[in-house]
Amino acid sequence: MQTKEHWEKVYSTKAATQVSWFQEHAAMSLQLITRHNVPLSAAIIDVGGGASTLVDDLLDAGYRQITVLDLSGAALATAQARLGERASLVQWREANVLEVELPAQGFDVWHDRAVFHFLTTEQERQAYVQQVLRAVKPGGLVIVATFAEDGPTQCSGLPVMRYDANDLHTQFGAPFELLGHEKESHMTPGGNEQKFVYCFCRRQGS
Repeated sequence: MQTKEHWEKVYSTKAATQVSWFQEHAAMSLQLITRHNVPLSAAIIDVGGGASTLVDDLLDAGYRQITVLDLSGAALATAQARLGERASLVQWREANVLEVELPAQGFDVWHDRAVFHFLTTEQERQAYVQQVLRAVKPGGLVIVATFAEDGPTQCSGLPVMRYDANDLHTQFGAPFELLGHEKESHMTPGGNEQKFVYCFCRRQGS
């Protein structure tokens, strides 16, 4: 997996609005959460949330049990500064998703836009899926977005995996009921188009 040092350098040398994955609003992610009638009392974790504006939109919508997890302290600091006093409403975790101790069945929603595609080994991907299984409540919603099969082969100078919807769901397997998928064409601040696929699943089991 990419190193903490890499991402600290990225967020220390570039404005959050200049990185290729910047979105003024995480419209697709928010739409998928609201489409599935996630109650305002739900516990939501944004994995790799960093400086993402999804947390702003979730707070605006009335959600109050939000955790943002990221490898980069600089990215989290950017989001906290942007939110100002509202940052105190959010739980911030500076950690590697593959290693962090998360509360067992602690979350109703797991959201990840663009972390999973950086996991280029089977071992990393299996460790990630095990984290989801531990941390998400049975019946919980899991939203994972990666570069699509026609998306970039690298991001921030690092190799990535590309998926179609079926391949992405296969990585998670039977414990996750596929509810659907969406495609997104993301325009980077530099004017380049990037193709994403979003899979959304229901965590099965007891």
